[in-house]
Amino acid sequence: LAADGHAVRVLTHQGFEPLVSAHGLAFWPLRGSVQEVAESEEMRALLDKGNFPAILAFQARAAERTAVDWAEDGLAASQGKDLLLGGFGGLFLGVALAEKLRLPLIQAHYVPFTPTSAFPGVLAPQIGPSFGGMFNRLSHHAMRQVMWQSFRSADTLARKNALGLPAAAFWGPFHAEPVRGQPVLYGYSTTVVPRPADWGADIHVTGYWFLEAEDTWRPPPALTNFLDAGPKPIYIGFGSMSSRKPEETADLVINAVTQSKQRAILLSGWSGLQKKDLPESIFMIDSIPHDWLFSRVAAVVHHGGAGTTAAGLKAGVPSIIVPFFADQPFWGARVAALGVGPQPIPRKQLTTERLAQAIHMAVTDTTMRQKAASLGARIQGEDGTRQAADVIRRWRA
Repeated sequence: LAADGHAVRVLTHQGFEPLVSAHGLAFWPLRGSVQEVAESEEMRALLDKGNFPAILAFQARAAERTAVDWAEDGLAASQGKDLLLGGFGGLFLGVALAEKLRLPLIQAHYVPFTPTSAFPGVLAPQIGPSFGGMFNRLSHHAMRQVMWQSFRSADTLARKNALGLPAAAFWGPFHAEPVRGQPVLYGYSTTVVPRPADWGADIHVTGYWFLEAEDTWRPPPALTNFLDAGPKPIYIGFGSMSSRKPEETADLVINAVTQSKQRAILLSGWSGLQKKDLPESIFMIDSIPHDWLFSRVAAVVHHGGAGTTAAGLKAGVPSIIVPFFADQPFWGARVAALGVGPQPIPRKQLTTERLAQAIHMAVTDTTMRQKAASLGARIQGEDGTRQAADVIRRWRA
């Protein structure tokens, strides 16, 4: 959008300012830190249990404490703009701001969010064979209500105390004036999730939105030396999914790597993995661009977040998904259904033996590796960011 001449302002938490500014975009700070919430002891305990309703309730309480601040920051950031763009986590605040400023809001989601009879809602339990179109569509509406009712109190606080607006409709702002008739963008590939036939013409599945790597980034010499010292390793990292027992998790992972006779690169992430004395076959790093690393490994093991899943699929290597909650089981199920990775291993069921078996399959199954390479080539040929920007350009014309 910026390259097309639009003045783009990104509203997000302070910790992301270096990322936003590095790509030449205007940054506007949002008070608070999602990382502090994710790394809290209570959240770690909830993630270990994998109880999604309890996680939502915890996040809803955190949202109530910051709702007014976020609305005030969002209102300030939106001044002088003529379009708001946001989705999923920012949808409810985005609708409220759009109502206040009488601006249109284009939804931009990275997971399927519009109800359909083609498949169950991404936040619904992935319980195997579909129960049919009616059940699928109802599951989307049910999951929307789980989200909305969890955050309705925070939304009402923001509307009344910061924006001077009445509370949103009891069933949510999903059809509010700012989004009615506006385009809806989905940043994933139809080769991964086919576009449902019952979606309207205003819904656009554009392909993945990949962020171009920063030109200034260089891998540390120790990492390149490790990569050059032997066969391609396995990548293992759980991103923002923190753990109450990071060393225990690291031991489990290291034992699985050793048992599978592979080398591995471990991403420590947000305190997810910790270990001091590592064998020579293991290299640990705190952060690294996925697009640089994933094409240099034999397979990727991760939590199944939408962004990490996309990066793994683009790299054309098998993915082993260990879902914790939310949309992660959905992506794990899609990876397995496409034949580009083993069946997902839910975090609560993760053992050394199961992970070792999955790693062995990912590095030895020729058919799986060929399917992963073929899918990666198709995704690399797409340009989701260009497609999304073109939709907005046509809408503004």
